Amino acid sequence: MVSQKVIIKNPTGLHLRPAGILCKEAMQYKSLITFKFRENTANAKSVLSVLGACVKCGDEIELFCEGEDEDLALKGLVGAIDAGLGE
Repeated sequence: MVSQKVIIKNPTGLHLRPAGILCKEAMQYKSLITFKFRENTANAKSVLSVLGACVKCGDEIELFCEGEDEDLALKGLVGAIDAGLGE
């Protein structure tokens, strides 16, 4: 398992559009991909789970990837988040 903390830079946080982009990126990998925000853990492959985490701009989440392509998955997700998830 690999993990990394990342700050959400989107001005509106993880609302529907960026949550969908995050999920679409996560679905490309076979690994189990979750993230922790405060005391909650969310499945990064589920839009409802991502939306339910209520992540706002400037919040820090910790991504966790576990599986055969975990390093590639973590790199891809961190890159997508750093790029602003389409915003």
